[in-house]
Amino acid sequence: MRKFLTALIVIPLGLILVAFAVANRHFVTVSFDPFISNDPSLEITLPLFLLLILVAAVGVVAGGCAVWFGQRHWRRAARRHEADARAARGELADLRAQAAAARPEPQRLPAPIGGGLYGPVGRDKQRATL
Repeated sequence: MRKFLTALIVIPLGLILVAFAVANRHFVTVSFDPFISNDPSLEITLPLFLLLILVAAVGVVAGGCAVWFGQRHWRRAARRHEADARAARGELADLRAQAAAARPEPQRLPAPIGGGLYGPVGRDKQRATL
């Protein structure tokens, strides 16, 4: 089912991306020099579709990094709680072992005398065989 849903999303998205690339394949010049606009020292010429895809990818990576750094408090708290839970489980295991060692052996009742298949042990109050 997962492969089907992935194919259902990826195939149309790929077709849209290919159509976008074919429609926007003319070259554009991007300048990284804000002071000299006539002859910039930092410029790059590439197809428009590639520029837009690269900008989108950089945006996704930047957004992912921002979210990751924003959640550091929760990750730290989760690690701390996991360590506390691990310590509590270890302490519980030690306490159970101590309780099992301190617990006296249960006393067993003596076996009934005169027991047999049809003796007093094998009958109920109305003397029916159990």
